[in-house]
Amino acid sequence: MAACSPTLDWRQVRPEGWGLVASWPCRPTLQVRPVALAGPAIELGLLSCSAGDHRFAIASADVSDPTRVGPALQALAAAAQANVQGVIESERPAVVPGMTPQPAARWWRVQGRLPDGQPVREQVLVFAKGLRVFQATLVGPVADDLLAKAFFDSIELPR
Repeated sequence: MAACSPTLDWRQVRPEGWGLVASWPCRPTLQVRPVALAGPAIELGLLSCSAGDHRFAIASADVSDPTRVGPALQALAAAAQANVQGVIESERPAVVPGMTPQPAARWWRVQGRLPDGQPVREQVLVFAKGLRVFQATLVGPVADDLLAKAFFDSIELPR
C-alpha cells in the first residue's frame, strides 16, 4: 500500500552520464562532491528527495579502475550503515537489470538511529555497471520491503 500512497508521486528519472533509469516518488535533486571511496577521491553524485517521511537516494561514481569496484561497493554499504549507526537485519544478493555481476553487490535491511536518537530503518542496494558503482537507499521510520521493492525494482541499467 505504501508504494501506491497519494503522498508518493512516482516519476522516471535518467541522470545524465549515469547509464541508469529509476522511478522516484518525488523530484530528486543532485549534489556532487569529491569522496575518498576505496582509494583516491573521486566525484560522487547523489540524487535524493523526501516523500512520506522517507528519504530516497541513489549515489553513483565512476571508479576508473576495475580493482576498485568491489572495495567501492563495500565502502558504500559500510557508509550507509554507519550513517544510521545501524545493525544489519538481513542481506541478499543484489539483482538489477543490466548490472555487472559482482560478489559485493548486495541488498541490506538495516535498523539504526538518526543523529537525534530516533529509531530508523534503512534499506540499501549496492551494485555496479562496468566501472560505475551505485548505492540506492531508502531511509525512514518504516522503510519496509514493499516501499523498498517499489523503488529498487524500478532501477534499470539500459544498454
